[in-house]
Amino acid sequence: MDSQDNKRKWKNRDLISSLEFALTGILTAIKEERNMRKHAVTALVVILAGFVFQVSRIEWLFLLMSIFLVVAFEIINSAIENVVDLASHYHFSMLAKKAKDMAAGAVLVVSLLAAVIGALIFLPRIWDLLF
Repeated sequence: MDSQDNKRKWKNRDLISSLEFALTGILTAIKEERNMRKHAVTALVVILAGFVFQVSRIEWLFLLMSIFLVVAFEIINSAIENVVDLASHYHFSMLAKKAKDMAAGAVLVVSLLAAVIGALIFLPRIWDLLF
């Protein structure tokens, strides 16, 4: 009986509960993960630059997709790191290292894509502004 009661405590009962858990996860990532805060600041700068340079709708689509992908991958990376730490009891393991490195690599790949998209959108405008 205890097992069933325990399951019910953690089960999302409705949409509001699901949203609360999701928002708690996002806020936890922002509070506890330094890289997440860096990504958040970078996202704000990119959004501000988008307004300043009056980017097109299609460019907004690419910028916002890039921002959300980087943030999502960073949250997934943090979750993987926490699960690996929990499973390994904070003891070094080559498998744990590989899992963490691969998750970090995924964030790097998406971040590089976001940087390329940002450069393609903003560098021509900055160039025109300077010269």
